[in-house]
Amino acid sequence: MDFLTTKQASLKWNITQRRITKLCEENRIKGAIKTAGVWLMPADTEKPKDARIRSGKYIKVKNK
Repeated sequence: MDFLTTKQASLKWNITQRRITKLCEENRIKGAIKTAGVWLMPADTEKPKDARIRSGKYIKVKNK
């Protein structure tokens, strides 16, 4: 099985290495493992959908 590093995945998916690291930490990339401080993911893994809030509205609303 071939693996990609965060740098290789960032070039493939056109997103930053930091974002990929964050996705790995949140278990959003299927099959990602951390070995010796380096995140590795299967080469055939697809880019996860961006689930960040885009509307500008926050999920948590304080009651008055």
